[in-house]
Amino acid sequence: MSQLPKRSETAAEHRWQLEDIFADQSAWDKEYAQAKEEMKKVEAYQGKLADPAQLKACFELEDELSLKVERLYVYANMKHHEDTAEPTFQALSDKSKKLSVETGEALSFITPEVLSLSDEALEAMIANKDLAKFRHTLEEMKRQKAHVLSKSEEALLAQVGNISQTPGTVFSMLNNADLKFPKVKDENGEEIELTHGRYIQFLESKNRDVREGAFKAMYDTYGKLKNTIASTLSANVTKNLFYSRARKYPSALEMSLYGDNIPKEVYTNLIGTIHKHLPLMHRYMELRKKLLKLDDLHMYDLFAPLVEEFKMDITYDEAKKTVKESLKPLGEVYLSVLQEGFDKGWIDVYENEGKRSGAYSWGAYGTHPYVLLNHKDNLNSMFTLTHEMGHALHSYYSDTNQDYRDAQYTIFLAEVASTLNEALLMDYLLKKSTDPKEKMYLLTYYADQFRTTVFRQTMFAEFEKIIHERAESGDSLTPQEFSKIYYDLNKLYYGDGMVIDKDIEMEWARIPHFYTSFYVYKYATGFSAATSFSKQILDEGAPAVERYLGFLKSGGSDFSINILKKAGVDMSSPEPIEQAMSVFEELIEQMEQLTS
Repeated sequence: MSQLPKRSETAAEHRWQLEDIFADQSAWDKEYAQAKEEMKKVEAYQGKLADPAQLKACFELEDELSLKVERLYVYANMKHHEDTAEPTFQALSDKSKKLSVETGEALSFITPEVLSLSDEALEAMIANKDLAKFRHTLEEMKRQKAHVLSKSEEALLAQVGNISQTPGTVFSMLNNADLKFPKVKDENGEEIELTHGRYIQFLESKNRDVREGAFKAMYDTYGKLKNTIASTLSANVTKNLFYSRARKYPSALEMSLYGDNIPKEVYTNLIGTIHKHLPLMHRYMELRKKLLKLDDLHMYDLFAPLVEEFKMDITYDEAKKTVKESLKPLGEVYLSVLQEGFDKGWIDVYENEGKRSGAYSWGAYGTHPYVLLNHKDNLNSMFTLTHEMGHALHSYYSDTNQDYRDAQYTIFLAEVASTLNEALLMDYLLKKSTDPKEKMYLLTYYADQFRTTVFRQTMFAEFEKIIHERAESGDSLTPQEFSKIYYDLNKLYYGDGMVIDKDIEMEWARIPHFYTSFYVYKYATGFSAATSFSKQILDEGAPAVERYLGFLKSGGSDFSINILKKAGVDMSSPEPIEQAMSVFEELIEQMEQLTS
């Protein structure tokens, strides 16, 4: 079907039921009016939070108001995502965003006022039985206290906030708006303009000349702007150093880990353990060279398909059935919640005109989670389904087992549940597959996830660590310096068995994540934790499942690292990464057997 259906033409059973949040527009309007009224009450608590009874009442009002605003915001934006061109819900989305900002401003006095209490008074609040429900919040505030400055200094830092976004904003405008790439030849010899979106498509071409042409054109373009982009990245590093010193952190890295209370060892262990297992990556590169029948493997061959595209037509109903089968190791209760999600209007399945692209899981506390898909009948979409339902069930278990403020889990934990589902689906498909071509297709799909999510993101994380340490020791970060560090890392990670093309030294210039510093390591740790969980579940069965469900139920009731540790995955040790590497090794062995 070439024409996308209109929203009104999509079948009811393939649409999510947002009326589970608000029956209709007038119900939304009514709650909006209530939120506006409640917001006025907040001010009455200002200056009174040293009194435990007043603090308790203020926290309760904060929860009540925040939940209303969350429900209003989620509903309005999900309605907007159904058809982004529809003006009614564009307006509602804007209205909810404004309300969210106003609420944030109205509640903004709470944390500074609590932090202005003496250490003894704060300790007394934490020990107060009447405030037991808010203990984790108060402990978290106390932990942050060492890095909160005086009122006037905080006001000054707040004013610097807008300036501090400049490096990322300038890079984003340059990268997305102003940067123009040349035309490159496609498989048919036609000249086509290179864009960010088309770059990976070119690299996935079977024609090596196409891959090489796109690769060289991409990095030539960045090479011409290397001085400007080095300035934006260097400015971003300087900004991080400014904040870490102003807030009295030992380093920029430790400042960024502090928010989630992640020990520095988690970051350094990841890099150290991956270094130890780089021979596996080098072995995979040798295998890639063999499968592609090449004399030498270049950087532009990393995305070339290793096997003939294996056509897997999987309808949505088949995808649901396969996902459910693959998640059987998680037990009957998990499966019954999953089925409820399939049957009870949690999922918006197919693309329609104006619908937001991509996929996500979202929702508001107090109603079930929701999943937005743009389902196509292929393998990728089946993996997206299980991934998003992993998020959805994590939220379901958190919300049904925790109070509102303890239910929200951190980004550090978020990718674990979704990736675990993918790992179980992959294990199931590999065990079931009898066709060597299908098996090879699945193995390369999975091995490439290890390459891109664990190895590549760890390499990015190491690059960020090195450039910040250089700046902290007083070195200047020139384009030549960035390029040398980046090139040497590629050489280390990919090994001597392949050609590390000089052009790759400019890749640092096109990675937007470097402007959200020290974030990418979470992809690698999340993937490793999920792989570790899946291995334990498949090897041990019931006890491991029990621990894993405990993890899902914990939400954000403790620090992320403790929640994982209780469930049997200690990210402060190298073990989960070691377990992930043993799975990667098994994949490579299976691939080698199929090619021998």
